[in-house]
Amino acid sequence: MNVAESAKVLAQRYNADADWAYLAGLLHDICKELPFEEQSELMQSALPPAGAEEWECKPVWHGIAAESYLRMELGIENQDVLHAVRFHTVGRAGMSRLEEIIYMADLISADRTYRDVEHFRKLAMTDLERAMFEAMQYAIDSSLRKGNLIVSQTMEAYNHYLRIMNQRRK
Repeated sequence: MNVAESAKVLAQRYNADADWAYLAGLLHDICKELPFEEQSELMQSALPPAGAEEWECKPVWHGIAAESYLRMELGIENQDVLHAVRFHTVGRAGMSRLEEIIYMADLISADRTYRDVEHFRKLAMTDLERAMFEAMQYAIDSSLRKGNLIVSQTMEAYNHYLRIMNQRRK
């Protein structure tokens, strides 16, 4: 519920469809509590298919599984919603506005209490692209500290937003 509320606020701020944002926010973690075996089964039908690094990184499985579940079980056809749910844990280069909104809403929702959350909340309301750039840095740093794999989509997203930041400096 907290992510859905944050998504709605961000959608209103950035002139995106607040109803779709709210729905994606509600459903983004729909498969998070499923056993990994069930998540794995759903991942078999993911679009786009899960990559090798994603298969090795169980904390991202629920987003991939959720995309399949929304498409196959709930009949959701909105690609923006499906991609927002699919990539809410890893990001990707070329994210749509809704994808960015769901990624950030998950990072800044009211139940989040990590050290930098207030910084991200403020930044998300003032400069979504800069917030995404810093969020990618944060995700990579966090994964490195934990000794986790960094999936290629996250690295590609980082490079994408770095290019945007570099263009702004010119």
